[in-house]
Amino acid sequence: MESGKRAEAGPSAGVSEDKQQREEREMSEKQLADEVCDDHEDDDDDDDDKEDGAGALAGFVPGPLLSLKEQIEKDKDDDSLRRWKEKLLGCVEEDLNGQMEPEVKFHSIGIISNDLEEVSYPLPLDLNRAGLVLFTLKEGSRYQLKLTFSVLHNIVSGLTYSNTVWKAGLKVDQNKGMLGTFAPQREPYVHVLDEETTPSGVLARGIYSANLKFEDDDRRCHMELKYAFEIKKNS
Repeated sequence: MESGKRAEAGPSAGVSEDKQQREEREMSEKQLADEVCDDHEDDDDDDDDKEDGAGALAGFVPGPLLSLKEQIEKDKDDDSLRRWKEKLLGCVEEDLNGQMEPEVKFHSIGIISNDLEEVSYPLPLDLNRAGLVLFTLKEGSRYQLKLTFSVLHNIVSGLTYSNTVWKAGLKVDQNKGMLGTFAPQREPYVHVLDEETTPSGVLARGIYSANLKFEDDDRRCHMELKYAFEIKKNS
């Protein structure tokens, strides 16, 4: 009898064990599914954060423009902070005149090339040279434009340049770049633009016209320079 009972109990125990395993497996699968859903929700949250960040950036409104004098005098009672700000802003006495708008004054433009010695021209260009060739390079030459300039009255933020080149009335090249943010200082700034390479081949030779433009992040144009250059055969 006992052996019979054991025999009868055997299948029942097996069915119970199979049922328990199925329940455990189902619970594990449900848990895994919940974790996957949570991961997708986290991804959605990240996307929402990105969208919110983009929206916040799009709606960003900069604070009011302050003159150097106002920026310095905000902390005039704190000598150490005032001296630190004067050093950081690089201001000079004649710039503490309350003028709000920054001014960038360009002094010269030069060219550095492996073809020729560094040459420099004072700005503004001599009117007698207007439309004339500013420099001549060989095809396939590497060169950089070099500028000296001063910043007056206030900090200029996000100063950028664009250099557009035409040949025979057709635009053949355009380069853009960021110079940075500059405060007034006694000594002029010297900045060398990114290196460029003149094209090669018969069709590349000839005279090009160019327009070099400088703007800040408020879209103020600080200089627009029209010039010409020539590319000759590499003999």
